[in-house]
Parts: sequence; C-alpha cells; structure tokens
Amino acid sequence: MIIRSLKLLPLLFLFAFVACQPKASQQASPGAQKYELKGKVVAADKANSKVTIAHEEIKGYMEAMTMPFTLTEDWIYSELTPGAQIQATLIVDKGMSWLENPTVTKVSDPIAGQSEESNIEPKVGDEVPDFKLTNQDGKRISLKQFRGKPVVLTFIYTRCPLPDYCPLMTSNLQAVQKVAANAHMLSITVDPAFDTPKVLRDYALRMDAKHNFKQWDYATGSADEIKQVAAYFGLNYWPENDQIIHGLRTAIINAEGKVVKTYRGNDWKPEEIVKELQSLK
Repeated sequence: MIIRSLKLLPLLFLFAFVACQPKASQQASPGAQKYELKGKVVAADKANSKVTIAHEEIKGYMEAMTMPFTLTEDWIYSELTPGAQIQATLIVDKGMSWLENPTVTKVSDPIAGQSEESNIEPKVGDEVPDFKLTNQDGKRISLKQFRGKPVVLTFIYTRCPLPDYCPLMTSNLQAVQKVAANAHMLSITVDPAFDTPKVLRDYALRMDAKHNFKQWDYATGSADEIKQVAAYFGLNYWPENDQIIHGLRTAIINAEGKVVKTYRGNDWKPEEIVKELQSLK
C-alpha cells in the first residue's frame, strides 16, 4: 500500500484490527482453490452471512462483476456499509465458496445497496398464478399442467460461476428427484437472453447424462415472463457484464397449485423438501 497522505494513517489501524480477527469457521481442504478478491460493498446481509460485492477481475477465475459471497465472520458486518472497499480471499472448495481474511475501508455510498432479495414472497396456501414458460424442448408449458402432483420450483442460470449457488440448487433437486417420484421438478432460468431451450437441455444433460425430462423441466421465456415468476417469489436479479446477479428461491407447490413452503438462500437440504413432499401424500 502506498500512503499518499497522513490522513490515510488511520486506515493502517483498521487493517491491523482486521488482520487480528478470527477466521471463518469453515476449514479449507489442502486442495482448495484460493483467489484474491478486491471490490466495493453493494449490500450486506448478516442474518444470512452474505455480502454482495462489485469486484475487480479475479485472475484465473472470474471477470469483474457484482456477485453475492458467503462471509461468516460476523464481527465485520458493522463495517460493510454500501460503498466500503473490501479485500478478501475467495475460497472455492468441494462445491462450496466463501470469503476469508476480509479487510475493509469504509467509504459512504448512499446510491449503492441494490439487493437480489426482496421482502415479498407468497404466503402458505396462496394459489400460484398459471405462469407460462418454454421448456428445454421449445414447448410451451404452464404451471396448471402439473396439477395433480406437487412441484418443486427453483431458479438458476447455466453460466453461474459459484458452486454453492445454481450448481448446488441443481444437485439438491437431483437428490430430491431420486426419492420423490410423485413430484415434478422445475428449474427456471433468470438469464433468458442466453439460456435458450437448447442451452438448457445441454446443461441438464451435462449435470446428469441420464436426466429424466419427464419429471424435470428446465424453463425459459421472454424477459417479462421470467420477471413475473421471479417477482411473485420475491427474487430480484439483474445483468452484470456477462453474468446475472441474483438471489436464490426454491418453492414447493402442492397438487392443487398452492404454495406449501418457500426457501430463501442455499441453506436448505434435499431431505427437508423430501419430508415436506411426503407430508403431502
């Protein structure tokens, strides 16, 4: 660091304070990938251990964009105001990713703070509108056509670079599908401009070469069609360079087309959904 003014000296004490704090509870394995991240805080969510950062290029891993990251070091959240500069080590390990060793320079930026999550979501028992989409075969589908069986619905996009976001949602639904033959899976892209039906089909087969399309549809649609579904479930998203910034929502819809439960984030486990589905029988 080059000190250009005595006014910056207090930052040295801030960095020293940061360096002495305990590390996150996760322990990286010997084969973990580690990358240096630098950027600006857009929003912070201590309750869910998430911080959204507009970061510079992460050399060897990701171009510059805005992304949410897991950060479990609770002590730092009081420093994570919109506009604050942050540096940290990004750990990518065994299908998970998180930040370690954060250092923060606080700078106020009142226009920052757009969040990929909203406080809006359907209530238990609400009837889901008959949203119309296009599946991986280019066929028009609607939620009403799945009446008579429960539906597990989630949001993904095929270019998602973080293993504990879209890829985790897909692997979780794979686990649910294996033991819930009575339910239909539905993955909806939030990147309709890129995720054409063919791209979605190829993605499904890349994730599982024996993918059962009779039980699990991947769906896209027009920009407005996708926004309507996402807004109903309280999910915000927006493009950033060649990526999409988004939260995570997964919902269970019963055979009558009514909301049973909505999950925020990526903390839910496949067995939780399987248990809910079994209770519907």
